[in-house]
Amino acid sequence: MSKTNKMAILPVMLCFFAMGFVDLVGIASNYVKEDLQLTDSVANIFPSLVFFWFLIFSVPTGMLMNKIGRKNTVLLSLVVTVLSLLLPLFGENFPIMLCAFSLLGIGNALMQTSLNPLVSTVMGGGRSAEGRSQGENLASTLTFGQFIKAIASFLAPYLAMWGATQAIPSFGYDWRILFGIYFVVGILATVLLGVTPIEEEKMEGKASTFGECFKLLGTPIVLLSFFGIMCHVGIDVGTNTTAPKILMERLGMTLNDAAFATSLYFIFRTIGCLTGSFFLRVLPNRTFFIISVVMMALSMCGLFIGTEKWMLYTAIALVGYGNSNIFSICFAQALTSMPQKQNEVSGLMIMGLFGGTVFPLLMGFASDAIGQAGAVIVMAIGVVYLFTYINRVK
Repeated sequence: MSKTNKMAILPVMLCFFAMGFVDLVGIASNYVKEDLQLTDSVANIFPSLVFFWFLIFSVPTGMLMNKIGRKNTVLLSLVVTVLSLLLPLFGENFPIMLCAFSLLGIGNALMQTSLNPLVSTVMGGGRSAEGRSQGENLASTLTFGQFIKAIASFLAPYLAMWGATQAIPSFGYDWRILFGIYFVVGILATVLLGVTPIEEEKMEGKASTFGECFKLLGTPIVLLSFFGIMCHVGIDVGTNTTAPKILMERLGMTLNDAAFATSLYFIFRTIGCLTGSFFLRVLPNRTFFIISVVMMALSMCGLFIGTEKWMLYTAIALVGYGNSNIFSICFAQALTSMPQKQNEVSGLMIMGLFGGTVFPLLMGFASDAIGQAGAVIVMAIGVVYLFTYINRVK
């Protein structure tokens, strides 16, 4: 790693924190649902809308990186994200929140597509093919980035609860203080990355076309990793959104009390990312992947049948830890399989975050029909797929 790129680690990790802003959509959609008196299926439009933009923008972002570079693409993503956090401070009506969540999704699609390859640049991975060791080191580094991201994720419910229950100057009692705090952090991340020099390798050869990008899905590991990431994000957003509803349905909790479920999920996801960055260096990736998916399967059982607080909290903790490293492993498997097409593969993998649109929509309809157990069944289907992916982990 060059001296210039070593200096970039701090601002890049702060960008991972900004990447975690997208996870505020779970608790925010619950507060918007309560404030605007929405049904589950309508309220779930918000997380679905956020992740819809990954389908549209991920592959074009991979192509954009080839033209303007990875760092400049991350900077663009931060600007869009900061704007999305500013809008809710002016009001909470349905159109404003739709626009804010859309911009949050667009900014995050740009960021997730460009920031992960930027880590490869900063760590010296670049476009070279170094085989198994590079993949393991990249998975470990990406997992540490996910640990930083998870800090922002689990802080969001606490900040929203704090705003809703404490009088704050200029805000009063308002959960939307969450947007104001993250707006300031987003500005800081933009400035720090902007002034930090990062050496990027120039792209060799002609940039890929749309058709050539999508053709990469014909490679089995790329396609299967794409579906793996869809399931990971669907379960992530699904738990984030549904866990408080399960506590409210089965234990009669208020939203402010049940919001702890979202924080609990992200606390254990944070612990999973932190410890996973170590385990992925000392254990075979496949072994740790199996352990993670088994934990998620046990969690689905607990969320489906649990009626006691301890059982539901245990299930939420299990899925938080188990789901914490799935993204990094799937992403690294795909990225290192085609080292000369990392930007394009990154775009395709981040398009898999579209699972955050598909799962909440299906879960909303299922929960309106048969209660929150229906939402758990939808997530369990994603866990079953991850079991089939185990043999693909090198």
